[in-house]
Amino acid sequence: MNSNTELLVDKIVKGIQEKKGRDIVVADLTPIEDTICQAFVICTAGSPTQAQALADSIQETARKEAAAKPTATEGLRNCQWVAMDYSDVMVHIFLQEERDFYDLEHLWADAALTEIPNLD
Repeated sequence: MNSNTELLVDKIVKGIQEKKGRDIVVADLTPIEDTICQAFVICTAGSPTQAQALADSIQETARKEAAAKPTATEGLRNCQWVAMDYSDVMVHIFLQEERDFYDLEHLWADAALTEIPNLD
């Protein structure tokens, strides 16, 4: 990942941690050819309300500290799976059942996966 992407990923993780998002995984997709972005940031929300709060926190932190805005955000209507597109970084906020079902970490098993410890 380039330094701008690394900064954005760091700020996204910070935004997740500020609202107590859990089980954060950063998938570095740069070694994989023809990917849609350079990184995925995946986390789990405990409820739809928390998923909304996580999305708001990520957006605010990325805007203030990395001068980045998402080009698109989907899933805020039911907040089961919220996807935020920052061009080089895709953010996925899941409720546990959806995260288990879609299992993005397994789908992108060729990526370098970094697990961020929960802040309890």
